[in-house]
Amino acid sequence: MKHTYHIHGMTCNGCRSHVEETLSKVEGVLKASVDLETAEATIEMESHIPMETFQEALKKDGGSYSIHKSGEHHQHSEAKKEEKPKGKGTGTFYCPMHCEGDKTYDKAGDCPVCGMDLVEEQNLSTSSSEQWTCPMHPEVAKDEAGACPICGMDLIPMQPDISAEEKTYKKLLKKFWIALAFTLPIFLIAMSEMLSNNPLYDVMEQKKWNWIQFGLSIPVVFYATWMFFERAFKSIKTWNLNMFTLIGIGSSVAWLFSVFGMFFPDVFPEQFKTESGAVHVYFEAATVILTLVLMGQLLEARAHSKTNAAVKELLKLAPSKAIKIVDGQEVEVSIDKIELNDILKVKPGDKIPVDGVITDGDTTIDESMITGEPIPVNKEKGDNVSSGTINGNQSFLMKAEKIGSDTLLSQIIHMVNDASRSRAPIQNLADKVSGYFVPVVVIISVITFVVWAIWGPEPVYVYAFVNAIAVLIIACPCALGLATPMSVMVGVGKGAQNGVLIKNAEALEKMDKVDTLIIDKTGTITEGKPTVDKIGAFKDDLSESEVLEYIVSLNSNSEHPLAEATLKYGKEQNAKILKSEDFSAVTGKGVEAIIEGEKVALGNPKMMDYAKAEITPEMEEEAKTYQKQGKTVSYLAVGNTVVGYVVIADKIKETSAKAIKELQGKGIAVIMLTGDNHDTAQAVASELNLEAFKASMLPEDKLKEVEKLQKQGKVVAMAGDGINDAPALAKSDVGIAMGTGTDVAIESAMITLVKGDLHGIVKARNLGDSVMKNIKQNLFFALIYNTLGIPIAAGVLFPFFGILLSPMIAALAMSFSSVSVIANALRLRNIKI
Repeated sequence: MKHTYHIHGMTCNGCRSHVEETLSKVEGVLKASVDLETAEATIEMESHIPMETFQEALKKDGGSYSIHKSGEHHQHSEAKKEEKPKGKGTGTFYCPMHCEGDKTYDKAGDCPVCGMDLVEEQNLSTSSSEQWTCPMHPEVAKDEAGACPICGMDLIPMQPDISAEEKTYKKLLKKFWIALAFTLPIFLIAMSEMLSNNPLYDVMEQKKWNWIQFGLSIPVVFYATWMFFERAFKSIKTWNLNMFTLIGIGSSVAWLFSVFGMFFPDVFPEQFKTESGAVHVYFEAATVILTLVLMGQLLEARAHSKTNAAVKELLKLAPSKAIKIVDGQEVEVSIDKIELNDILKVKPGDKIPVDGVITDGDTTIDESMITGEPIPVNKEKGDNVSSGTINGNQSFLMKAEKIGSDTLLSQIIHMVNDASRSRAPIQNLADKVSGYFVPVVVIISVITFVVWAIWGPEPVYVYAFVNAIAVLIIACPCALGLATPMSVMVGVGKGAQNGVLIKNAEALEKMDKVDTLIIDKTGTITEGKPTVDKIGAFKDDLSESEVLEYIVSLNSNSEHPLAEATLKYGKEQNAKILKSEDFSAVTGKGVEAIIEGEKVALGNPKMMDYAKAEITPEMEEEAKTYQKQGKTVSYLAVGNTVVGYVVIADKIKETSAKAIKELQGKGIAVIMLTGDNHDTAQAVASELNLEAFKASMLPEDKLKEVEKLQKQGKVVAMAGDGINDAPALAKSDVGIAMGTGTDVAIESAMITLVKGDLHGIVKARNLGDSVMKNIKQNLFFALIYNTLGIPIAAGVLFPFFGILLSPMIAALAMSFSSVSVIANALRLRNIKI
């Protein structure tokens, strides 16, 4: 007996192995295999075992995994999604190195794998509204200004909570100043030993100064930097060895050695002692190392706040108030009080509160914050407007159509957050190296000690001890781990600011390698706003107005852009809508229905074949006249007879020709695949200087073309905006959806262009190039840093140049290695795409 279950909560191969082992141990299970990619477990059992038994086993094992029947996981994941905390100070937290993939945590703390401080995800608050409180009674919280219900005083705006990010920075800053205050005198005492006539020894002997250093070191070790030792212990306990493992071992060895030397000086050989007979202590090395690492963490915390600056800027776009029309009166309300279909008034200079459509008035709107285009867009009645964009100098009324998390701004922020936490394939290299890094460094440190102890100059053990610690301290796996995610986070934010929404990091990496681009025609090359150019009749007994009635009656059930164009035209011509039944859309061909007892079909020649209606050569010739002008002709059949046609024109976007030329200049082959006929496709291809195109393509034909090119070794990107593009978008290496298109197309794509024109693909390509270049620079810096730093710390330059690396200098270099990687990633904020 074999059953398949869905497993929720797995984030890495370690999780997969853990779940597989737990399920295999359940009594009665013959075999259990778990697939991380599909998140499914296939379990073979002697007889049926209740699912609750497996759930209990997973629960007892201490994991946060859940099991349920395969097919139910979508509902489960949606429920989880809704539970996800949002807003300032209460957002989800994630590791900046993505040690466990996209796993998030409920509160601030340390990553259980690498030990780094968790970062707070930036999100729109569930309630963007401003809160008001009483200065005398802070427990009072109201959504609007007014009087305190307790004392009657005027309420004042409530100060927003400080973000977890800022709290972490302030906590680290406080600890750093404490560590510095105690470390500095330790350092001065230790350095005074280099003076020939040390004035400090006139005050008291060296042994007593050692006790002073010991006392001063206690607040540094046991308060300001104690978290590093906690992280080191946790890393060894869980065997997730990381940077803090090395810091913990190195600094604790130096500090404990010093303490032991003070209490038991007779145990040590003479070479460890000074002229006064006191054991040479390393309190200054331990405390300076720890303080410098703390400074590195402080700088990282500040730099991290800049990597998600793009999301923070997007969050600022969200207004907190709106003007709602209630019974003809203007009423100011908070954003969370807006409901669907509410009529809102937007005044000059105001931010658009939610997504909707203009119902009265016209204006210009600055959409640069979501499209990246600086020129304001003219809007009139019937046009869509988006939350966060800024109104020009005229008022208008709008109807709310999308609110809360459904608005474009919320979706952009959600997509940017998800993409920022995703892993690029190139990160696998860093992960593989990091997996062996710490054990190898510890081994090199031990070898360093042994080599110096055997072949080093006197005092051999002092040299061996100091150099072994330097090796431990200078190694920094975090620089390697941060190389990819930092660049991805900044790059994704940069894309969002320019109207290029990245679904995951893999899209950026693949976009850099694309050599073939497939584009659709309608809505991709063209504006996607078709208009009826002509209605024609092939039969004398049927007038053009009657042909229009049939077309309008059919299309009244369709959501296709071409159908909307005919309905708009029919309304202008006062065409009568006839009763229709049994409507159906035939993908890639057209539509059909029963109208007044007769079967009526509308669409391309393939639709006419489907309806068994013959197109005569004369009809084809008449249609070609328009098709050669780049216009689309749809035929109308009543019964088995073609009786008329509609000519639809769709203007080519102004940016299409320039964008295609730029892409071709980058060595990308651009191919147009369209469901339209050959003559129309030829006209469009000629105007855009496209060398390759294919016409009369059904969805399955586009899919096959993508597969064919991939078999030839091509890296294929596909750009489209319709339902018929979805299969090819999903199959391509990089699917690019026009933001003006259908939800299913956007869902199938890895990249979405908010503005929906081909110039966005140029931006996406430039962004992919820049991000991958930046990642490679980071990986190079991190690898070269460790490749050169560790041997120098081990003392390879000493025999030739007499150069040794102090553990304190090693700590300084290690601290700045991660900061330098983040700083390099931040350069992406200034690139032009």
